Amino acid sequence: MAIKDVNEVLEKTGRLDSDSLVESICQHHLSNLGRDYSRTDKFSLYQALAYSLRDRLVGNWIKTQRSYYNQSAKSVYYLSLEFLVGKSLTSNAINLGIEKETEEALENFGFTLEEAEGAEADAGLGNGGLGRLASCFLDSMATLRIPGYGYGIRYEYGIFKQAIENGEQVELPDDWLHTGNPWEFRRRGFVFTIGFYGREEKYTHDDGSVRLRWTDRSKVMALPVDMLIPGYKNDNVINMRLWEAQPAKRFNLDLFNSGDYIRSMEDAVKTETISKVLYPNDERSAGRELRLVQQYFFVSATIQDMLRRFEKLKLEFSELPNRAVVHLNETHPAIAIPELMRILMDEHHLTWDYAWRICRRTFAYTNHTVMPEALEKWPLELMSKVLPRHISIIYEINRRFLEDVEAKFPGEGERLSRMSIIEDGEYPQVRMAWLAVVGSFTVNGVSTLHGELIRKNIFYDFVEMFPGRFTSVTNGITPRRWLKQCNIPLSELITEKIGKDWVTDLSQLEQLKPLAKDQEFQERWYDCKLEAKKKLVKYAQKEYGLYMPSDWMYDVQIKRIHEYKRQVLNVLHAITLYCRLKKDPSSVAVPRVKIFAGKAAPGYFLAKRIIRMINSVGAVINSDSAVNHKLRISFLPNYRVSQAEYIIPATDLSEQISLAGTEASGTGNMKFALNGALTIGTLDGANIEIMEEVGKENIFIFGMDANEVERRKHEGYAPEDVIGGDSELSEVLNLLGDGTFSEGDRGFFGPILDSFFAGGDQYMTLADYRGYIDAQDSLEKIWLDRKKWLEMSILNTAGSGHFSSDRAIMEYATGIWGVHPVEKDK
Repeated sequence: MAIKDVNEVLEKTGRLDSDSLVESICQHHLSNLGRDYSRTDKFSLYQALAYSLRDRLVGNWIKTQRSYYNQSAKSVYYLSLEFLVGKSLTSNAINLGIEKETEEALENFGFTLEEAEGAEADAGLGNGGLGRLASCFLDSMATLRIPGYGYGIRYEYGIFKQAIENGEQVELPDDWLHTGNPWEFRRRGFVFTIGFYGREEKYTHDDGSVRLRWTDRSKVMALPVDMLIPGYKNDNVINMRLWEAQPAKRFNLDLFNSGDYIRSMEDAVKTETISKVLYPNDERSAGRELRLVQQYFFVSATIQDMLRRFEKLKLEFSELPNRAVVHLNETHPAIAIPELMRILMDEHHLTWDYAWRICRRTFAYTNHTVMPEALEKWPLELMSKVLPRHISIIYEINRRFLEDVEAKFPGEGERLSRMSIIEDGEYPQVRMAWLAVVGSFTVNGVSTLHGELIRKNIFYDFVEMFPGRFTSVTNGITPRRWLKQCNIPLSELITEKIGKDWVTDLSQLEQLKPLAKDQEFQERWYDCKLEAKKKLVKYAQKEYGLYMPSDWMYDVQIKRIHEYKRQVLNVLHAITLYCRLKKDPSSVAVPRVKIFAGKAAPGYFLAKRIIRMINSVGAVINSDSAVNHKLRISFLPNYRVSQAEYIIPATDLSEQISLAGTEASGTGNMKFALNGALTIGTLDGANIEIMEEVGKENIFIFGMDANEVERRKHEGYAPEDVIGGDSELSEVLNLLGDGTFSEGDRGFFGPILDSFFAGGDQYMTLADYRGYIDAQDSLEKIWLDRKKWLEMSILNTAGSGHFSSDRAIMEYATGIWGVHPVEKDK
């Protein structure tokens, strides 16, 4: 019997009607789960449905890959230490265009799609905005047919599962894989060897030249695990390739037979630690070393995989930059630059100059920070121990680079010191951002302001050296997940009014502007918001036992807990309202729930104390009958993508209150505005561009801008002067210090208060307090004018078209990567 053509097989397994889905679900119950589908449960049904959708994805993925090869497409290798995927079931059904058919299929088993997805765990592959941006970008690459791959690590455990006990954060294992992951394919045929430690040695090559090589290395294996990412209704599927660490030698039989059972498995346990946990705590030296090992592990495997594909083309290595571009999402993958140099020189015997020309045309780098102290550095001693060959290559990159700097700026010794990749001092360090800049053809910021700040501040010397190398691409979000999926009532209303093209062309939302004052449309808009609130109320009550009246203002700040994001400023406002209500119960006109969510890094003491502060202040306010008729505080534990999908559609007021000049961009601000929330924020990150797009009259801006912050710091900022001139602020700080919110413990919030006084209020929370309070007071007046608030809400959504990740990816594709959409082969 002849083997059938693959297209014929794929056509049969890829049918999208509800009857075919039912048949496939039943089949996977039998073949994959080994159970009776007539006695299924929610979890088994989720798994069988996931396998059924994966069947339909893999056929399109194979066709997509064939198109890349047949059309000699240049591809993007997007390297990111994290991808914050969330749940995949509903997203994949939507992008396949079969959410209706999926619902119909599930009805046969007595479940809904929402119920089935409830059995899925959020993928523990990311933590914050960096990872969520990467996931939005992959969605857009697939939707726009941009050829590419996402590369990262298949973490067995996420960063941690957050619980709140006695108001404090407790970290628990995020064991997201304990029941398996039906979306993945384990590619055992493409395993790569990764080396660590050892030493560098000279040797004489066959041609008589003296060369260097890396020897006596410890070796581990990198197993690729693929998760498929479908474009929106276009049959285009790309993949995220995640590397899992496996031992080169899994089991020592001699040790086992001698009775040393623990040591017989020691190598396996050590190796598997590499891909065990996202962001291991780096307070100890072992944690720092593991982080460096993780970064090199996934980078080396990725570069080897890229070269595997390239070598199949039988081209000269000079053609590599015409067939591949490696994008570094932050500095975590920057070790890729010396790794490519090592492979080209040590394994393919290219000269330094030839290899460097290739590298300089292959890498692009996105910087995500504006704060110099946040730029990644590695101790020279540690890198020399873990990657001795790479540190030698970095030294040579640096030597040649500094020669170029000296030639362009002769006699400027301080400039050479500032620009050196190796930072001198008692404990020398490797500046990874400097390495990324020197080894990349383009460096971009992630908002207009951020791009200006990095050119003016942290990379000023490099801008003078490479004036055409720096640019900006404002971040974006995928409208598929962040409106169509998470806010069905609102997305259906929008589609009814302007058509469905907005899902892939978010600029179409501008058509909503003429409807902003339409009374009937406003009422329907309000009904959508109320429905989203009731959904959140049900979720918060069921999951956390929280009470949140659905007719109150939902005032929301959900993001990583950090001093610069200034959750403390939000709490100071809550205490201000508390003081006013205690004096006069009628002094606050608008009832509001302040909703917080976010994790603090396990080693970040002050951020964890801020979480305790939020919960302690909330406990007092929520239990005080003189206050809780107008004010409540809710902290939702274990913030994650699926939780955000409940919170964001229900939000009335979005808190984007970081100190101006500290937030690179932000994408949460975009998600809130897209869903009709009004923003209260500073002139920081993408807030500025949101203001420009929605209109400054439709956003509540307060506080200093980045230039004013710098000027005030330069002139000598004194927090005490601010407190002395503001009686409300003084009262609020006194209550924090007198035990009112800490069960009488006057010193409990001392570390936070000390950060204002002894610490000099680094993020100028107190300096912006009065402007923030005044902005909050003014927006309350608008809230009471329901028509005006709804008009502003509609205009925020209508003005959000610029913030699509589709727009951002096309800017990368045309302006940086030099890649083009690849149409499916006919």
